[in-house]
Amino acid sequence: MLLCCAALWGGSYMVSKVAMSAISPQWLMTMRTGGACLVMLVLFHRVIIPALNRRILVPALVTGLTYYGTMALQTYGLRTIDPGRSAFLTAVYCVLTPFVAWYTNRRRPSITNVAAGFVCLVGVGFVALKPGGLTMTLSAGDFLTLACAAVFSFNLTYLGIYSTRFNPIAVTFVQFAVACCCFLSGALIAEPAPSAAWLDPKVVVSFLYLFLGATTLAQIMQNIGLAHVSASSASVVMCTESLFSELFATVFWHECIVPTTLAGFALIFAAVLLTILYKPRMAG
Repeated sequence: MLLCCAALWGGSYMVSKVAMSAISPQWLMTMRTGGACLVMLVLFHRVIIPALNRRILVPALVTGLTYYGTMALQTYGLRTIDPGRSAFLTAVYCVLTPFVAWYTNRRRPSITNVAAGFVCLVGVGFVALKPGGLTMTLSAGDFLTLACAAVFSFNLTYLGIYSTRFNPIAVTFVQFAVACCCFLSGALIAEPAPSAAWLDPKVVVSFLYLFLGATTLAQIMQNIGLAHVSASSASVVMCTESLFSELFATVFWHECIVPTTLAGFALIFAAVLLTILYKPRMAG
């Protein structure tokens, strides 16, 4: 289930490019998160409704706003960069999360985390190299995606905190609900109104994949999988999302990868693996 979840998320980068050829980013995310809320409410209302009280208000705002920031930055960045590139730059969150945990929980990162951060930085440098030269350049889409990874690391950290205090399904629901309100507000203020172009068959199919597959089904499979697999093992499986994304983008999107970019992807992936496979030695 976790591997299928990673594959669904990996395919979402490419499919989002197709959907955003007609649907603007915040309208797209409004429908994704709103639809996910409705499905979750139908399937898990016995768990969700009792949890909707004043105690869950702060977790809802924190996780919802950070999720909104994550997905807004990623979708706007994805408009100008290739799907595989977006996936690998987003994977930087795995390396940043231990440092965010240090900020929020006062858990100092290990030397391995620092080494992984350095390797990841070198990897981003290789990705930024222009083909055939030694000049480094990052586009606006690259910076937006890296910012997405930074905000996502805060989202994951707080999700980990609140999921131990509240039902994880309820936390996921309120996160989607708050994010949906933010996306809807942003769409109404800053983006064009819905149009007939949204009904193009390829756009409709892309949206159905994103809503039913990459959002609803993937989230359910992730929750079930995490109940049966250790967190460290699950992390290794889930980080294959970037590999699936690059595979799909190369085969279906005809994304061109130069050697320096490939080296950067390999270094970023190595940094991710180094971060999630390392287990600190316990005292005593």
